[in-house]
Amino acid sequence: MQRRHLLGHPQLAITIGRLCQELIENHQNFENTVIIGLQPKGIFLAERIRKRLEEFTNAKIDLGYLDSTFHRDDFRRRDTPVKANETRIDFLIEDKNVILVDDVFYTGRSVRASLDAMIAYGRPAKVELLVLVQRNYSHHVPIAPDYVGRHVNTMDSQRVLVELTERGLENDNIWLINTAE
Repeated sequence: MQRRHLLGHPQLAITIGRLCQELIENHQNFENTVIIGLQPKGIFLAERIRKRLEEFTNAKIDLGYLDSTFHRDDFRRRDTPVKANETRIDFLIEDKNVILVDDVFYTGRSVRASLDAMIAYGRPAKVELLVLVQRNYSHHVPIAPDYVGRHVNTMDSQRVLVELTERGLENDNIWLINTAE
């Protein structure tokens, strides 16, 4: 298995800072905006994004976690049951601007499922998608992120691994891994 380093510190910190600046340009004071991290890996990026935004703007921004396991179109097609993660949204999203956050955008199916799951918490005024890495040439549904940290050309035999210190790792890194031998 070959690994290619795509981003590390400080490039990753700069990329996340740039994403936060783009959000500030579009949401100014964040009084009607919430952030929802997609389980399982998007929550760590969402926590960091919220922390940086609050440092930049001095605004309090609501943060939630959303699990879409039971809304996935492949849920019943798996040989072994999938373990669901925690959904924690302690606020209504009715008429709010929602920023969904995930680490890697691949086919778009998880985001589609997340949109379905999110409706249980109200009808948002607007939904935007922020991803750290967008894998090109792999979309299965007509969904595209609004904010992208890095575009990466990939093949189906590759995967993108995002390592963040919030997950207990020593350093921030993004790797492109060839899974085919």
